[in-house]
Amino acid sequence: MTTRKPHGNISSRLHGHPFDGTVDAPAGGVLARVGFAGGTGGTSLDDGVPRLTTHMVGEHNEPAEEIWVSTLPVTAGTAGEAVFAEDGEHLFYAVRLDARPVYRDAVRRMYDTALGFAFARGYTEMARMWNLVGGITDPNADGVEIYRDFCVGRAEAFAAWGDRVGRLPAATGIGTLSQGVDLCFIAVRPGRTTHIENPRQTPAYEYPARYGPKSPSFARATWLRGLGDGPGTLFVSGTASIVGAETVHVDDIAGQVDETLRNIEVLIGGENLAGHGVDRGFELKDLNQIRVYVRDAGDLPLVRERVRAVFPAHTEIAWFNVDVCRPDLLVEIEGVCR
Repeated sequence: MTTRKPHGNISSRLHGHPFDGTVDAPAGGVLARVGFAGGTGGTSLDDGVPRLTTHMVGEHNEPAEEIWVSTLPVTAGTAGEAVFAEDGEHLFYAVRLDARPVYRDAVRRMYDTALGFAFARGYTEMARMWNLVGGITDPNADGVEIYRDFCVGRAEAFAAWGDRVGRLPAATGIGTLSQGVDLCFIAVRPGRTTHIENPRQTPAYEYPARYGPKSPSFARATWLRGLGDGPGTLFVSGTASIVGAETVHVDDIAGQVDETLRNIEVLIGGENLAGHGVDRGFELKDLNQIRVYVRDAGDLPLVRERVRAVFPAHTEIAWFNVDVCRPDLLVEIEGVCR
């Protein structure tokens, strides 16, 4: 029996506008570019690099681009409507689902295809997922909230793969400015992930039925162990002002920002990570590559002020004026710790 020797790691940068398009990856290659832009986006393979462009830029925020690089050589390609890249240890996959009256069945098929592709190539652990959903709190053609409609299809796909996928990974479900769904994820070889919950919050997959016929399918964070001597990465899911399963500080944007940051602080702290078998801890100042989603444009100045006061000046932060997954949630924050 041969043993796969661990080597190689991934990292990313979040570039605000303007950005000249260059990226330093001398020892490996670029796994992906995720662009946040104005106008309807989609997937493409540009100069051998998978690109997902999603419509998250309006009059109140500027374009940004997140670039994932690997220390290993990267190969890329297309698979039906999807684009992907892999380095033998990590897989990036992105696909767009165009707008439709009801999403459930199409989302189930999209996820089933995506999981099948990853597993066929040996990337059997999900490390991080992003679900970018147009009109996320609007009603679909049946009068069901689009996010709840989406969650049914996603949950059905995960249920079908339950004996293979195992625990659910860190994820974000957030609104965009165009109808349709953009999905992208990072998957890895087995034995590298630990999925983290928050003692202040009910696991999302255990939410009561009043939040939808199927609960959201994600963990509050995922720890991705580094390979060889490489550092590990903690992916923090989209986090909001929820304690237990309930939204708190309704109609209070300052209270929601502070509660969201408190949730993240507890989630990434040494005590909580140790309880999940991860031998280290982080503070808020260790969070970088942050995305902040704000529902109401008028709240952006206050959110910027309160968030900027917490993080060092060099922290990479992108700001988006989009809907959050509950109508009473005003802000959501995600990030990465290394």
